[in-house]
Amino acid sequence: MSSKLEVLTPQNSQLIFIDQQPQMAFGVQSIDRQVLKNNVVGLAKAAKVFDIPTVITTVETESFSGHTYPELLAVFPDAPLLERTSMNSWDDLKVREALAANAAQGRKKVVVSGLWTEVCNTTFALSCLNDTDYEIYMVADASGGTSADAHKYAMDRMIQVGVVPVTWQQVLLEWQRDWARRGTYNAVTTIVREHSGAYGMGVDYAYTMVHKAPERVAHGPRLAPKPAA
Repeated sequence: MSSKLEVLTPQNSQLIFIDQQPQMAFGVQSIDRQVLKNNVVGLAKAAKVFDIPTVITTVETESFSGHTYPELLAVFPDAPLLERTSMNSWDDLKVREALAANAAQGRKKVVVSGLWTEVCNTTFALSCLNDTDYEIYMVADASGGTSADAHKYAMDRMIQVGVVPVTWQQVLLEWQRDWARRGTYNAVTTIVREHSGAYGMGVDYAYTMVHKAPERVAHGPRLAPKPAA
């Protein structure tokens, strides 16, 4: 039986962010860049809630790519940033060692969010699969390419060799799995309300209008209508 039939869990997963840096994001054309950053940060918060070991790697920070999104760093303020010169993260021993340490704990499902899909993500995924028994779960909507075609055909190429395509919200909810798991329930729904668009708006609506929960934020008084005529 294929191990890919096993769902993602907080015990079998690890996460790597590859080159989530402004100069890399400037070149992204396959997804709205604000949506991209929203999804990256939502994924990061999900990993934090479920104690998923997370690697952050960067390329040519000072000379080209710029500093990692501050919103991502705010989620992992103590995480080391594994700097590289190679476009392929697998070429850097620090990255290999970090992933191997997590895999040694049974975390062989590597969730990947990176820029660009057709370069840094693809080369990493192919090299990692070639050299290890890890599995790669590519977060399509927390990654981006330099064109819609570049992203699509890179995803197609990776899928052909066994990479599993996922979305950030899919990963979040797969880690949660059961709403009876109250230890992470509130944190997960908070992420949903902050990062999941219409789904999050719906949760807010259900909480306040159906279940009569208080609103998430305090605000000034609601003034009654006062017709002008």
